[in-house]
Amino acid sequence: MKIEVFTLFPDVMAPYLSASILGKAQEAGLVEIGLHNIRDYAPDRHSTTDDEPYGGGGGMVMKPEPLFAAVETVLGERLGETRVVLLTPQGRVFKQAIAQELASLRRIALISGRYEGVDERVREHLADDEISIGDYVLTGGELPALVVIDAVVRLLPGVLGNEAASTQDSHSEGLLEGPHYTRPAEYRGWKVPEVLRSGDHAKIAAWRRQQSVRRTKERRPDLLEQANLSPEETEEQRQTS
Repeated sequence: MKIEVFTLFPDVMAPYLSASILGKAQEAGLVEIGLHNIRDYAPDRHSTTDDEPYGGGGGMVMKPEPLFAAVETVLGERLGETRVVLLTPQGRVFKQAIAQELASLRRIALISGRYEGVDERVREHLADDEISIGDYVLTGGELPALVVIDAVVRLLPGVLGNEAASTQDSHSEGLLEGPHYTRPAEYRGWKVPEVLRSGDHAKIAAWRRQQSVRRTKERRPDLLEQANLSPEETEEQRQTS
């Protein structure tokens, strides 16, 4: 998979992208991530990337020329076969299902906005998609881009040591994960549930599923409406609600 990121601050993103699982995934050739400084594509000698908004108002707006030039130059003939995503509070809210959707693509490009946002012509004529990571406002799109990249890359085949790990994550089936334990078996009088030490994989799987459904009901009951529940689990939730 190839991911191109267009940002005014590539140096902010580089350390995170080179660490841990993301760094190893790139070293293994499972994903290629390119960071591109939008300023390098500004047409004037001052590398201007923003200007005052027409009609007045506070803040500055990112100019269209550097953004179009950056994306079109880097993607070239592959522009039409690349999903161009604008990170913006106005986009569809990022969820695991969207991460899975993006992970199925061969190429994506992420545009990280700044200031008051980007010129509307970027949204209308350059971006194919718009994504928000939540209902709050950040200084720029670099953190949202990192969130999207992290969530997407870990879904790629071969990235995680255990291929089943990503399918057990919270939200992978519309549910939160249940509790996890590790050694020691007892700490300050608090014991690991006996079933997890039983060696009975069927019982362990059933217990984890039960805990996952229970935790979701307690903490995010809204998720249960679209969760992949069995008929028995659905009936149980109906009776206990």
